[in-house]
Amino acid sequence: MGEKSEVVKINKWDGAAAKNAIDDAIREVLTDDLKCKETYAVIDGRLFLCTLAVGVAGCALLWDYFYPFPQSREVLIICVSFYFISMGVLTLYTTFKERGIFVVAKEKVGNIYRTWEASSYVKKHDDKYNLVIVMRDSNGKVREANITKSFANFIDTNGTIVQNLVFNEINKLYNSLSSEKKEK
Repeated sequence: MGEKSEVVKINKWDGAAAKNAIDDAIREVLTDDLKCKETYAVIDGRLFLCTLAVGVAGCALLWDYFYPFPQSREVLIICVSFYFISMGVLTLYTTFKERGIFVVAKEKVGNIYRTWEASSYVKKHDDKYNLVIVMRDSNGKVREANITKSFANFIDTNGTIVQNLVFNEINKLYNSLSSEKKEK
């Protein structure tokens, strides 16, 4: 396995903290141990939409500063409308494009490029960690695998992530998705 990272102790009874810690461990396995290169295109899309919305709000603020309210009414209406539309687009983007994806990594195997997406979710008041890994290759094939395991499968009694267990689970999924010959 890869280089030793610092050990982070978490409250194992805090579902959000446990999910985020396991997500970070999976990111480390994909990028360090399995030698995939992380790409930030999904996060960059969200950042672009947020920057656009803040830019419009900033324009409205500056316009209103230089031309006080009665004069800036039309510009403010346009900017506020565009801001709400951009927030709607951002909501759709995070709901349908991101879908809880916390890492996108790419690798080249021979002349085939593979993109790995890992997303996870935890239901409210549940100790089950649900992981979905999707592998897309340059031939257009899409393969998906998911696991549902208790937090106890990845976190020891002291509240630290057991990286070996995370590596073993991710490596099994990685190998099963890499070796499938046909899509069913």
